[in-house]
Amino acid sequence: VCRLVGMQVDQVEAGKAVCSMVAEARHHNPFGTVHGGVLCDLSDLAMGMAFMATLNEGEALATVELKINYLRPAKTGRLVAKAHVVHRGKQTGLVECAVEN
Repeated sequence: VCRLVGMQVDQVEAGKAVCSMVAEARHHNPFGTVHGGVLCDLSDLAMGMAFMATLNEGEALATVELKINYLRPAKTGRLVAKAHVVHRGKQTGLVECAVEN
């Protein structure tokens, strides 16, 4: 998916990650803005990488629930997703992410 959409992992450290992509017309919905699913994929990548950096040997992860609020549209240019782990439990965790244009 990263190659297909054009996303990349820029930085990962314990509980934090930064991922990015360059938004182009191919990422647009019919209204000329970046499709919400693309923004969701970028966010999910950053949050997954942030949480992955907290895992111990033999542990794995999967997104069990995802909620996203779209505050303003993005059109073109570099999108940067910054994620951080808010809570790391034994079986689940909470990660927040903001996407900047």
